[in-house]
Amino acid sequence: MTTAMSDSFDLGEPLQPAKSPDVAYRVLARKYRPQTFSELIGQDAMVQTLGNAIKRDRLAHAFLMTGVRGVGKTSTARLIAKALNCIGPDGQGGPTIDPCGVCEPCRAIAEGRHIDVIEMDAASHTGVDDVREIIDASRYSAVTARFKIYIIDEVHMLSKNAFNALLKTLEEPPPHVKFLFATTEVNKVPVTVLSRCQRFDLRRISAEQLAKHFAWVSTEEGVVADPEALMLIARAAEGSARDGLSILDQAIAHAGLEGGGVTAAAVRQMLGLSDRGAVRDLLALILAGDGAGALASMRRQYDYGVDPLSVLRSLLETVHGITLTKVGTPADAAQPMEERAAREEWAASLGYPALHRLWQLFLKGHDEVAKAALPIEAAEMALLRAIYASTLPDPGELARQIAGGSAPVATASPPASAPPTAQSPSGESPPWAAAPAPGPSAPKPVETGPILPPTFEALVDLLDESGGLAIAARLRHGARIVSYAPPEFALSGSRPVSADTLAELNALLKTVTRTPWKVSIVDAPGAPTLREAQDAADAAIQQAILESPIMKAAVAAFPDAKLESWPGQRSNA
Repeated sequence: MTTAMSDSFDLGEPLQPAKSPDVAYRVLARKYRPQTFSELIGQDAMVQTLGNAIKRDRLAHAFLMTGVRGVGKTSTARLIAKALNCIGPDGQGGPTIDPCGVCEPCRAIAEGRHIDVIEMDAASHTGVDDVREIIDASRYSAVTARFKIYIIDEVHMLSKNAFNALLKTLEEPPPHVKFLFATTEVNKVPVTVLSRCQRFDLRRISAEQLAKHFAWVSTEEGVVADPEALMLIARAAEGSARDGLSILDQAIAHAGLEGGGVTAAAVRQMLGLSDRGAVRDLLALILAGDGAGALASMRRQYDYGVDPLSVLRSLLETVHGITLTKVGTPADAAQPMEERAAREEWAASLGYPALHRLWQLFLKGHDEVAKAALPIEAAEMALLRAIYASTLPDPGELARQIAGGSAPVATASPPASAPPTAQSPSGESPPWAAAPAPGPSAPKPVETGPILPPTFEALVDLLDESGGLAIAARLRHGARIVSYAPPEFALSGSRPVSADTLAELNALLKTVTRTPWKVSIVDAPGAPTLREAQDAADAAIQQAILESPIMKAAVAAFPDAKLESWPGQRSNA
């Protein structure tokens, strides 16, 4: 098939290329692209699986590599192509996890000129016609290699029809054909395709591994780089080796202009990261409740060109690091001593509730700054909110203070700059003058004695108002009172009451009336229930109204008229 080959397919020079002024400069991300599986960092599990599959001759016919950008998906596909087609320096070798790199297939694949290794960018070849070319060409054996290999990058960009056209060939390809797919969005790949592939999820590369790799690259390039600067680059890369090498390339260029090595300060300035010392000072001001100092520190960083969002992110990282230190997590070896000492000091003085509250406040502020039309103003408001919240006790401490009677009472006081209250010639204050703030009022006496309602109906109403709606409804509709003498009463056994209801009633009575009650069940008919008494009273009133001369005349004039309600009628709910 005729497929456009992109420059990105060029695997670059060997890891130690010869220096020559005639050779165009190659960015680090291409120059140090892995040429063997041993140079592929952070993917040990996948390399071990592939190595065992090759040794045992259990090679799948289709592989799918997925993961975030820059973790080595396409590089892994090309390494698999070399591993399957390597013939060794003597030309007699077979598939191996350690391709020699010197035989003709290895060199041709590395240089992007092997006729049997076809790479296709699915983003620009999405249709059925492109897949049909693959299907037609796959019927023919490889020209010079052991396997004919199709590498399809960003495979999720294929259309639905293209996927469907590929399914049959993908499930039962000719024995000489291997498919290698790479994608960053595996959720967009149909399940029917996933089920026909051996899937490898490439992990994000840890910051420690990236920093170590960048240190090696810096040594190869003859550049002096601070460990802290390399760790900053590794964290900014977010698990992507390619992104990290691009940042390192930029940092080396920046260091060349400055006439020195790659320093942490230069990397922070280049990436717009807030200085760690400034972040520690800002957090100290927040914890001390110094609003003016915190705002001034924030403005200084903003004037230096630091993004307010970056400041909030650094504060979140610091609070997270303090919490990990308090838990007992080992410190980062690449962390400066000043940062480590500050975190240990804060971890010893701050409790978990305060740290969690700071985290939530900074996280909310981060989201607000990210969406705000005025980022610096939103950041300042977030800092002020954290400052005033940092002085508040946590809910548990506040509850203990309230229980002990030592909780602070907020009192409204006039501003210090408020003018004295003026008086009119008559001695009265003018209408615009503020009324004097009332002094602390004497506490109202709290009733501590028992509450004994005079009637059973009043008792049921008290339970209803106190939140015992279910118990009150059961008593109103089903209880027949025999005798009532607070704090005890007797109910008729003609309407059985369960033991659970009695226990719940006794507990509720003791809580509401502040005294224990004695509730008994006796074998006596008892009075009508409260609902029955209400219905009887309503019926008597209704009958009296209907017997009145006016209503008799109204019924005579309107035979179909009915008395639905009257003033003072109680609800039947």
